[in-house]
Amino acid sequence: MSYITTLRDAPQVLTNGTSACQGCGGELIMRKIMQLAGTNSIFAVPPGCMAGAGAVGWREQNGCRAPMHIPLLDNTASFLTGVSQLYQRKGRGDVNIIGIAGDGATADCGFQSLSGAAERNEKFLYVCYDNEGYMNTGYQRSSTTSHGSKTSTTPTGSVINGKQQNSKYLPLIMAMHNVEYCATASPSNMADFTRKVQRAIEASKEGFAYLHVFSPCPTGWAFKPDQSIRVADRAVKSNMFPLWECDKGSFKLNFVNKNPITIDEFVQGIGKFKKLQPEDIAILQACADERYEQVRKLCEA
Repeated sequence: MSYITTLRDAPQVLTNGTSACQGCGGELIMRKIMQLAGTNSIFAVPPGCMAGAGAVGWREQNGCRAPMHIPLLDNTASFLTGVSQLYQRKGRGDVNIIGIAGDGATADCGFQSLSGAAERNEKFLYVCYDNEGYMNTGYQRSSTTSHGSKTSTTPTGSVINGKQQNSKYLPLIMAMHNVEYCATASPSNMADFTRKVQRAIEASKEGFAYLHVFSPCPTGWAFKPDQSIRVADRAVKSNMFPLWECDKGSFKLNFVNKNPITIDEFVQGIGKFKKLQPEDIAILQACADERYEQVRKLCEA
């Protein structure tokens, strides 16, 4: 059975209607992860777009057909550590323990508890849907926001022209924790995404598993809602978001990009990059090239 067939035939766990923005990458990511995990799962979704866009439900009805908790913004990994250890003591190691969090709750506020859980090799899966900012509160910059991005805290103007720093490359940081499994994924490459979610759930029975998923945001990034998958596809094809995995310490490139498109092509039609100057494009291009080369060398090693 193909990965796409598996995804097609799996029953929905998240209810059909959500209040997520049209074209939301995060909603698609969360829906498909829950679908692949099934109802024999416990989910933690901290405050952010996905906690507020349907997982909490409506009126007195839960939006998720499996147990779903909303921990604090900074303690998702600590919360899941407790849940995982409790279920192991009860002899219920078959239950899927999964966190689904934005980049703010992952790379910034929650990084201390995340790093600690990874270092201890706790048995659960942590997924970051990376939309490069604090979108649920008006799009403030996060440490994964790309250089030159216009946000509410990094405006474009005469003093600064968007964010002045390159993004923190969190997936590689997590891989360096020597976790059981670590991978990047994109909704534009759904077969690869599905395989990695299944592998990550499997690996979480042995130790810590981490997925970092590219999550284009039409509202915050200012592009048309029907362009989300195309934006994600261009991110992969430009090496802005390379696809790789580290399984038990062994690195592998999943999309060998011999002829990448340019960063100039990637940013076309994305409003947050509208004011980029040639020097900003050059910085983004150098960052993408360097990261791809770094990952490629790890895979060859």
